[in-house]
Amino acid sequence: MTIQITKPEVEALINQRLQSGGFKDAEDVILQALQSSPSKPSTTPQPDTAHPEKSLREVFEAVKGLADDLDFSRNPSTGRPADLS
Repeated sequence: MTIQITKPEVEALINQRLQSGGFKDAEDVILQALQSSPSKPSTTPQPDTAHPEKSLREVFEAVKGLADDLDFSRNPSTGRPADLS
């Protein structure tokens, strides 16, 4: 497989990484970058870009009442018998 790099900024980044001494060649730089990136692009918005202008109060007001129908009472089941003697 042959990969051709056409953007000068990408080539500059690879050369910068090579000069740092942590990589032996351009292929090693690309391999490390691919291994450290997620295999699928994220489709969910990042937390800092999702709603940057909302206050914490506005966020809580938006979800208020969503869990009102949940039952958090204790399960009356006695479970397994335990011999504590």
